[in-house]
Amino acid sequence: MSADRRKLLTGAAAGAVSGLAGLASSLPGGAWAAGSDKPEKEEVRIGFIPLTDCASVVMASVLGFDKKYGVKIIPTKEASWAGVRDKLVNGELDMAHALYGMIYGVHLGVAGPKKDMAVLMTLNNNGQAITLSKKLADKGAVDGASLAKLMATDKREYTFAQTFPTGTHAMWLYYWMAAHGINPLKDAKVITVPPPQMVANMRVGNMDGYCVGEPWNHRAIVDGIGITAVTSQDIWKDHPEKVLASSGDFVKQYPNTARAVIMAVLEAGRWIDAGLQNKLKMADTIAEKAYVNTGVDAINQRILGRYQNGLGRTWDDPNYMKFFNDGAVNFPYLSDGMWFLTQHKRWGLLKDHPDYLAVAKQINQIDLYKQAASALKVNVPKDAMRSSKLIDGVVWDGREAAKYADAFKVKA
Repeated sequence: MSADRRKLLTGAAAGAVSGLAGLASSLPGGAWAAGSDKPEKEEVRIGFIPLTDCASVVMASVLGFDKKYGVKIIPTKEASWAGVRDKLVNGELDMAHALYGMIYGVHLGVAGPKKDMAVLMTLNNNGQAITLSKKLADKGAVDGASLAKLMATDKREYTFAQTFPTGTHAMWLYYWMAAHGINPLKDAKVITVPPPQMVANMRVGNMDGYCVGEPWNHRAIVDGIGITAVTSQDIWKDHPEKVLASSGDFVKQYPNTARAVIMAVLEAGRWIDAGLQNKLKMADTIAEKAYVNTGVDAINQRILGRYQNGLGRTWDDPNYMKFFNDGAVNFPYLSDGMWFLTQHKRWGLLKDHPDYLAVAKQINQIDLYKQAASALKVNVPKDAMRSSKLIDGVVWDGREAAKYADAFKVKA
């Protein structure tokens, strides 16, 4: 990043930071940087995948919010979610921008090694999508209903990609297909492809569709090779997406460090969501080679809610990717984590029902999050469960999870 741009960004953050100047001294136990609350580990390596939703982790580092709480965040760019998983498990990474369902999968030993994991906070809501190839669109498959119709009449092997077997994108893809009567495991071939490789793979015809985070859906439109069939917020409005995660051991060993990082990333999310100029500066920054490595135009439209589907339709989406939303984004709801487990059971990744609530309570660090949020005067919901209606009209509220998981007609 150029010195001028860094100066510009740091200046932009100064206003946000200055209002917090008195915070450290007013916190329980004295300043974070001294006394009993001093972070035990001052440098924290946080892995990320090149996606728009890594922004709050990156900006916490770029804008210096981390230093405020006595830590130095070192963002490290990773090539795949499997790589992120392995480095979190073996300790090469302290934390990561991670797929919600991946962290739950690791905790239960699904799709890889088993290790106790921790979700520190939710990083973003919304902002993913399902892209169908231009070739499918030319045959009339432009949404779920028309895709189901084409697959029923034009018989062949259809290939769809997600980013990790237990991850969010796999679950959005499966849920959406099943809502339209397509069994993703029986009626299609599903492959795993790292997010930055989605567009290149579609260009050479390796898949008919994929589910991924931005900017790789908008990029397919810009490149003329794909269309947006549905956004993830149309599957589940304000759904949980990426989380800030670590191993369970890390939180036990370095609780002050974990809390300090939560605070820095909360600050960054609040800064991003504070206004148009901040969002555009964020897009400029994360588009750089060190981070997402794409044209800023692939990022800056959808973070403002300006959508197009690649077929001439444009719309303003109020449920675009949010990083803070007055704190509503970041609380690690138990019901959010439990939902991914219900889908892992639905699709045969889990053979038996786990103790859904107990697992979520082990993983989601609600007390630690509440400490960080309360120090920053960030709103915290009264209930650790929330209720949502998904695209098929079914309501999920965290209660009777086993019954919910078993009730789907389309499943493994």
